[in-house]
Amino acid sequence: MRVSRRVLSTAVAAGLLVSAAGCGGDDGGGDETLPGGGALKGVKVEVAAKWTGPEEKNFREVLKAFEKKTGATVAYASTGENTDAFLGPRLQANQPPDVAILPQPGLMKQYAAKGSLKALGTDVTQQIDANFTPYWKELGSAEGKTYGVLIKAAYKSIMWYRPQVFSDAGVQPPATWADLVKAAGTVRDSGTTPFTLAAGPQDAWTLTDWFENVYLSQAGPDKYDQLAEHEIKWTDPSVAKALETLAEIWGKPDLFAGGVSQATKTKFDASVTEVFGQQKAAMVYGGDFAAANIGTTKSKVGTDAKVFAFPKAGDTAPAMLGGDIAVALKDGKGAMELMKFLASPEAGKIWAGLGGYLSPNKGVPPEAYADPVAKQLIAQLQQAGDAARYDMSDLTPAAFGGTPGKGMWEALRGFVQKPSDVKGTQAKLEAEAAKAYKS
Repeated sequence: MRVSRRVLSTAVAAGLLVSAAGCGGDDGGGDETLPGGGALKGVKVEVAAKWTGPEEKNFREVLKAFEKKTGATVAYASTGENTDAFLGPRLQANQPPDVAILPQPGLMKQYAAKGSLKALGTDVTQQIDANFTPYWKELGSAEGKTYGVLIKAAYKSIMWYRPQVFSDAGVQPPATWADLVKAAGTVRDSGTTPFTLAAGPQDAWTLTDWFENVYLSQAGPDKYDQLAEHEIKWTDPSVAKALETLAEIWGKPDLFAGGVSQATKTKFDASVTEVFGQQKAAMVYGGDFAAANIGTTKSKVGTDAKVFAFPKAGDTAPAMLGGDIAVALKDGKGAMELMKFLASPEAGKIWAGLGGYLSPNKGVPPEAYADPVAKQLIAQLQQAGDAARYDMSDLTPAAFGGTPGKGMWEALRGFVQKPSDVKGTQAKLEAEAAKAYKS
């Protein structure tokens, strides 16, 4: 979700993920020379992204490597959190940056429809074809043309837990949904509340992530795509099955801290710190960005706070991402060469060695990552292969998938409060989706 990516930026800015700033040369191949290296000497390239703090610092290291390889000079501009507010006026004035990093596919498609983006050249798409599965190329495409590449990801198919509680209760990290339900009961019986649940009005994006992981696992990637495009309705039996599965946990208030009344007030930040700071529960849903919140407590990521893969609820092991997409707003050689570089394993390896980074680029191996949790997550992502998917709610119209108090967020909040009402929840989801897609 959009909120979660903001939290991810906070995670990196806080410096909470293990960093190895000196790794770039060893892991990234920083001294290698691109074909035609030096050919861009005297060329100036401007790239705009929302990143600040250490996240910006690490990206600048990647850009320095590009400068060294090509001879170009790169200027970085921070867009702030509202990327469209920064780029919109510059596009209207016909003075866009050469390259921009967009926070969601919807914005890329919006700009492509307006003619603001430049289709990527053959040499760039060859890098994409070599290093990404077809799904990620499709994600960066619109109307049959490829415009973008997902260069940085947030991994959203994990659960965080307190290993000491699991050990005391005699349970192992669950691999399947049935195992998760069983483990939750055992943890509860041992005297610890199993979960915190962030279902507050402004943070109900977490509920969409729960749903999407279960749905992807049960219905499979093809049906996931169809639902994301509203090619099938939310009244479909596959949606009912996912909701019924969620009710096995959401429908048992004694499994989460404070029950329903507390959960529907709980913010995401609090849901994490209640587990790892106040120790009110054993587990919490949150992507890799939850490390930021854990870092505000005395718990340490990797020891007091560990992760396990979101349990399989069906035949597919869910692997779901959010992330940032690079696009070219000018078709000059500098813009296209930078896009080519950002799509390459060389750029990804440098970035991975600096920490606070994940990529679906299959040319960046797990051993390139500095962060031990990142190594674990990237291995899960690469094992998922073609079944990995982008966050569904970020693929839908914002009115349905990205607005507090509306659409998917509020319908699932209502389901937490009345988990027996599967058909009513489906009807509400479908009515909201139909309205949003029509507009």
